[in-house]
Formats: sequence, C-alpha cells, structure tokens
Amino acid sequence: MSNAIPTSTSVLESMVIDAPLSHVWHFIKLQDFSKFYSAIEKSAFVKDANEETDIVKWSFKDGTELEVKMEEHSTLNHFITYSVISAQPAISYTSVVSTIRCFPVTCGSHEGSTFVQWSGNFSSDADAGVIEDAKFKRREALADLSTAAKK
Repeated sequence: MSNAIPTSTSVLESMVIDAPLSHVWHFIKLQDFSKFYSAIEKSAFVKDANEETDIVKWSFKDGTELEVKMEEHSTLNHFITYSVISAQPAISYTSVVSTIRCFPVTCGSHEGSTFVQWSGNFSSDADAGVIEDAKFKRREALADLSTAAKK
C-alpha cells in the first residue's frame, strides 16, 4: 500500500488585473516573462532549436532553468499553451502543460480590466507538493503581471 496522498494533478489560478487587455496581453510571450515575473532573471529563445519550434529558456533567480515549448498561441482568442521540456535541476514529475488565457472585462465594476486565468495540467506522478508549489508560483506571477501591466 502506498503512503502517497491522492491529489488533483491540475492547478488553476486567476486574477482580475486593473488594466486593459492590450496592456496585459503585451506581456504574455514566453520570451518576455522576465519582463514581468520577478522570479525569472532572464528569458530568451533557445538558439539551436528547430526554427519551426518556439523554445524559450527561463533562468530563475534561484538557479533553476526551464526550457519551455510553445504548444499553441492565439492572438485572436488571447491565450498561450506551453509545456516544460527540460529542467535543471530535474523536476520530480514527467510533464506539465500550462495555459494562460486573457479575457476583457466588458461591463460591471471591473469594466476595462482583464481577467487572467493560468492553468497547469501535470502528469499523474506529480505529488501534492508540486501542485501546491505551482499554485503559489502562479499567484506570485499573476501579482507581478498585474503590477507590470498597470505601469
């Protein structure tokens, strides 16, 4: 019998950012995450990657490096989907696919703002600690995105 605690393998965080969609969407490019997310020191395209594949390396301030691959991108529907293809140090799970979606808020007290939703779907070997960490990292990044978009 396993001692592992059963857990969801997905995370979903969201925020209303008090800035128009055009200000928020401007930051949602894998190569530009370092322009808003304070945990990332540098983000840049991987030079030797296939020209038809968008792969970006995120170098975090704590020394972690992730290579992320653009899986899907829509400037019409304002979303990107990306996957982690390599990590140093190695991650404890097999895979994760994340999506960031932006929606304009068109009426009500938040009219003119942007609703941002950031999901992550992990492989079944991700444990509760991985999911909890992903939740807090997304919350931190959304707060940083909000600050950057309001400038």
